[in-house]
Amino acid sequence: MGKIVLVTGGARSGKSRFAEQYAAKFGKRVAYIATAEVYDDEMAFRVKLHRERRPHDWQTFEAPSDAHLAIDKAGAASCDMILFDCLTLYVSNILCSLDSIEDSHRNYAVAREKIDALLDAARRFDGTVIFVTNEVGSGIVPENHLSREYRDVAGIVNQWVGAAAEEVYLVSCGIPVNIKALKYEL
Repeated sequence: MGKIVLVTGGARSGKSRFAEQYAAKFGKRVAYIATAEVYDDEMAFRVKLHRERRPHDWQTFEAPSDAHLAIDKAGAASCDMILFDCLTLYVSNILCSLDSIEDSHRNYAVAREKIDALLDAARRFDGTVIFVTNEVGSGIVPENHLSREYRDVAGIVNQWVGAAAEEVYLVSCGIPVNIKALKYEL
């Protein structure tokens, strides 16, 4: 059974860098699962920065959708560590693939199906899967429906993956803290 690690934090908090360092320290054969799709110069620049930071011997799998299949491929390629960057982009891809986001019940059901498949693949993987995600619950309430739906679905996905994870790190100002180790038991 695979080990699941979740790394969260705000924008530019250092979460991806920490996840990369974790993968490099504990992994021998690392797979990088990229969920981003490049639609503009800004995203191309962000992808370029991530690529430049990663060691050249890491295998990259592009998986903007059906990312559970990329986890299976990484396992078949004898990788022992997977860095999945990132869940919130994956949620965005899921929501953008729908004809409409007006039905919140359906949105949650689709997200649940996709994330269950992802977590099932991570549990089957014979190694560690690090999921990177953005902390979406600390900001203001967005003014439009699409933004609120995205925030709500991303927030619940973070909770689902956090519950499944053995370790959960919150990164702020480049400093990671294992918050799962500090959790309060009711």
